[in-house]
Amino acid sequence: MSKNNHRKKLIGLGAEALSDALLELAVHSQDADDLVERLIATPGENAQRFKKKLARLKRSKRFINWRGVAEFARGLEALLQDLKAGIQDPLTGVELVAAFYETDEHVLGNCDDSTGHVGDVFRFAAKELFVAYAARCTEKEKVTDIILRLNREDDYGVRGILIECAGEYLPEPMIRTMISELQKQADNESEDYKKRHYFMLVESLARQVKDAKLFEKTRIASWGELPAAARIDIGRVYLESGDLETALSWLEKIPGNVTTKAYERDKLLLEIYKQQNNTEKQAALLHRNFESYPSTDTLHALLDVIGHDKREKIIADEVARILKSKVFQTSDAGFLISTRKIDETEAYLLTRAGQLNGEYYERLLPLAKTMASENRNLAASVIYRSLLIAILNRGYTKAYPHGVRYLKKLDEMAVTITDWQDFDHHDTFKEHIHKAHGRKRSFWSKYQSQL
Repeated sequence: MSKNNHRKKLIGLGAEALSDALLELAVHSQDADDLVERLIATPGENAQRFKKKLARLKRSKRFINWRGVAEFARGLEALLQDLKAGIQDPLTGVELVAAFYETDEHVLGNCDDSTGHVGDVFRFAAKELFVAYAARCTEKEKVTDIILRLNREDDYGVRGILIECAGEYLPEPMIRTMISELQKQADNESEDYKKRHYFMLVESLARQVKDAKLFEKTRIASWGELPAAARIDIGRVYLESGDLETALSWLEKIPGNVTTKAYERDKLLLEIYKQQNNTEKQAALLHRNFESYPSTDTLHALLDVIGHDKREKIIADEVARILKSKVFQTSDAGFLISTRKIDETEAYLLTRAGQLNGEYYERLLPLAKTMASENRNLAASVIYRSLLIAILNRGYTKAYPHGVRYLKKLDEMAVTITDWQDFDHHDTFKEHIHKAHGRKRSFWSKYQSQL
């Protein structure tokens, strides 16, 4: 039943029935009880509820372990709902959400938030409420002062989110004011860690106002010698600001053999080439990506630029390259299958069977299943053998059920194989593994029980 249907039927029950049900639920659930109290309270009462809860939160020294952290996070969200229900004045709302952020040391310092539930309350629920108040607030200077005060310290990494979304509630002149103030604080700071903290905030604001030169200057001041990741970030901001040539120059400063964030770099380069209508460079980059990782996705991306009429030639060239290569790659085998080159896939697997590493079961198992579904049982068998041997070599008893299943599959396929080529017959293979792993009685007992 859809949510709308549920809603209609509940409305049909009437206010009295719903009130009784909610009160009954509140007896057994703190969350429900809190909701009832919020619904029946006046705005002023809800505001007081928020302030009292916030005061208790600051005084509390109780440590919340990981088992109770989800419930604790729900309580924090309920606290913010009290604020939302109780305060209409935008500036007061901004001040009180800021007060909530100032509890980060008490809250995050007294709980095991390895799951991230509590941090997410600050990063999402509190941030959304702050933006809602700040966007309506006409006293932008006071909002700016509050943000700057909050972000002088951010030991738990949750306050900076209000800087990251400043463009949603502050006009550019006020953001520029914040930038100037943060730059002054960075200049006056002697500790590298705190100086870098202010630089990061300036970078975020510079990106929001599309000031790529400021972003570049700040990144250089913060990082000194720039690695590939920093150059990519600078190139991205120049691209976002519409300066394609400078963006391209920063990306081209990265040596071609540097693989750090290569995907992000290529994505930005493609966007630049696209905006420049440079199909030649788009095609060259996409062709390089396709050769590095042949797949249907990289193939289609290339064909979208050079034309789908070249599909068969591109595939034929890539198949020839794959078959010529002596090194086994699961991505190459996957490409052969995805383009329905089953004969070629079988030959590829059989001639490289010695390179199969059963430890990579998550990549090999789909290949084995595909080969079996295509009745290429010898090719499927060499994969299943590698998977089974990996399990037995490790002696990992929890994986024995998988190994038993692989051996049973090998038993079934063996009766259909008439030409074993240079591979051991199934009976010989079983003799070998029994000789090497016969003492693993747990495995063999599981296998015998399924015969």
